[in-house]
Amino acid sequence: MEDGAKELTIWEHLDELRKRLMYAMIALVVGVVISIIFAEFLLDVIARPIGGLDNLLSIVVTENFSVYFQVTLLGGFILAFPFILMQVYLFIAPGLTSKERTWVLWAVPSALGLFILGTLFAYFVMLPGALPFLIEFPGPTVIPKWKDYVNFVTSLIFWIAISFETPLIMYLLAKLGIIDAKGLAKSWRVAVIVIAIVAAVATPTPDPINMIILMIPLLILYGLGILLAVIARRETK
Repeated sequence: MEDGAKELTIWEHLDELRKRLMYAMIALVVGVVISIIFAEFLLDVIARPIGGLDNLLSIVVTENFSVYFQVTLLGGFILAFPFILMQVYLFIAPGLTSKERTWVLWAVPSALGLFILGTLFAYFVMLPGALPFLIEFPGPTVIPKWKDYVNFVTSLIFWIAISFETPLIMYLLAKLGIIDAKGLAKSWRVAVIVIAIVAAVATPTPDPINMIILMIPLLILYGLGILLAVIARRETK
C-alpha cells in the first residue's frame, strides 16, 4: 500500500468485498440472460465442428435441458468474466503500489487476449482436425451423445486456451527473478520434450499430425516467452 492511502478496517474490507461480489453476481446474471437470448446460436456454434445438431444424439430425457443450461451458464460466465476481473482488481487495487497496479492492468488484458487466441485456435484448427479422425476411425458408426460432445469440446478448448498463457507466465516468473531468458534458452531441448508431452495429452487423437499442429504454436509461444523474459530482466535493472 502506498503512503497516504487510507487503511480500511476489517468491516470496511468485508463491506467492500460484499459490494464487489454483488456486482460480479449481477454481471453473471446479465451474461446468462444474454446467453439465453442467443442460446440457439451458441448451440449451433458448438455443434458446427461436427456438422450440426443433426449429427448428434440425445438419449436421456433431461439431456437437452442440462446441456442448454450448461452452455448458457458457460456463455454468461465468459461474457461477465472481464467485468468480474475488474471487480477483483478494484478490490485489491487499494493495497497495491502504483507500479504493481500497472503490472496488473497490463497482465489481465494480456491474459484475456491469449486465452481468446487459444480458444480460436482450438475451435478453428484443432477441432476440425481431430473430430473427423475420431469419427471416421475403423469400427461402428459413431454418433456422439450431445452432452458427451459438449463436454469434450469445452474441455479441449479450455486446456488449449490455458496452454496459450505460457508467455505471460514466463514473463511474470522472470519479473519475480525465478527464471531468466538465458536459462530458458539453454533448456530448449527440455522445453521441446515438455511441449510434446503437453501436446500429446491435450490432443484428443493419437494422430501425430494433430500433435504437431498443436506443438508448433506452443513452441512459438515458448520463444515469445523467452523474449518477454529478456524484457522483464531489463525492466528490473
